[in-house]
Amino acid sequence: MAKVEPPSGTRDFVGDEVRRRKLAFDRVSTIFEHHGFQPLTTPVFERLEVFAGKLGEEASSLIFKILKRGVHEATGEADLALRYDHTVPAVRAVVTHGSRLSLPFKRYVIDNVWRADRAARGRFREFVQCDIDIFGSASPLADAEIVWAINSGLEALGVKEFVFQLNSRLALAGLLEAYGIPDELGTRVLGSLDKLDKAAPEVVVAELVERGLTTTVAESLVADVIAPDSERVRQQLGTTERGRAGLAEVDRLLALTEDLPAGRVRFTPRMVRGLDYYTGPIWEVSAVGYPGSIASGGRYDQLVAKLGGPDMPACGGSIGLERILAIQEAEAPMEQGLDVALTVLGAEREIVSLAGQLRARGLRTAVYLGSSGKLAKQMKWANEQRSRWVLLYGSDEQERGTVTVRDMESGEQSQVAFDDVAANLTERMAPKP
Repeated sequence: MAKVEPPSGTRDFVGDEVRRRKLAFDRVSTIFEHHGFQPLTTPVFERLEVFAGKLGEEASSLIFKILKRGVHEATGEADLALRYDHTVPAVRAVVTHGSRLSLPFKRYVIDNVWRADRAARGRFREFVQCDIDIFGSASPLADAEIVWAINSGLEALGVKEFVFQLNSRLALAGLLEAYGIPDELGTRVLGSLDKLDKAAPEVVVAELVERGLTTTVAESLVADVIAPDSERVRQQLGTTERGRAGLAEVDRLLALTEDLPAGRVRFTPRMVRGLDYYTGPIWEVSAVGYPGSIASGGRYDQLVAKLGGPDMPACGGSIGLERILAIQEAEAPMEQGLDVALTVLGAEREIVSLAGQLRARGLRTAVYLGSSGKLAKQMKWANEQRSRWVLLYGSDEQERGTVTVRDMESGEQSQVAFDDVAANLTERMAPKP
């Protein structure tokens, strides 16, 4: 028998799960619109070559490839790929529609991406990414705008204590140069430093030695990048041209975000973003109560040209909505039921009419659609729907021209004239001043 569960690493969302997600998406979209970003969507799949060589070796191995179709199906070759992220497709769209866009172009998207990863607890193969990007501006103001917008988005989602861990690709290159690390070891050394948030310093030192550094250099490098004041790293960066340039990028962004809460943005020398396309300032956001990073971003000035477009600066950021929503759902499940449930004890035409009146006034209303004519069964259904009010219109009510209105919170009942029910409940549901 065929399996009826969703594929590994994917999920179904039902009822309140969908409502919570939509509420979060709407809140963040509103924030981005207020910052002047406009929506841009792209197809769920792109030509495979769009992603080729843009993501780095590890990320490229996680691309969901789509096999050729028709007469080419038997070859096992792929020519299309599901979206790995939103940045590369956005760049492709900018190249495609460049003449129609007014630069700088600010866009946002909240939509699914796919990763051919091994599914595990908290790791999905289909999930939502929430991205913003600015194309056509090399100004540090653009980088700051991204940070400010992401900060506002996280606050709108209810995240309280969080920090932007800031670094620069130029600073990282200058750091390697200052410590005498050859370029051919650079990628592997940075990969080891990126593990310092999870691995003990001595473990990272041992790995660096395995990768070709002397013990003295490895110990000095690790000790300096994890030091709380980063003063030693600043001194080292000052000894190389790339280091000074990278440090200047960091300090400019710190200055442009200093009106955020104290300590919200911090220079973090050990922070390394894994994607190959970053060229300037980079950052990740960590938060109390949330494992790993909940947002990230940076500058990628060469990506548009790599996709055949003009030499165009760009920067962007992404919020990890899935991780945030998972934690919030576990802490405080959302429970949103009906405003009104209508039992059906005869007079079906009148019940349908009344339901229409209630819905026209904006009340979430449902009519019992089951086969049981027993009131107890219908009340059980209304309770399962978490209804605020239940309406009964049986033979007694029909004779009197009234409806029994039951308050499911207090258990109290009242009689309301049939023609007044919609207005009566609208008034009761209105927020109290």
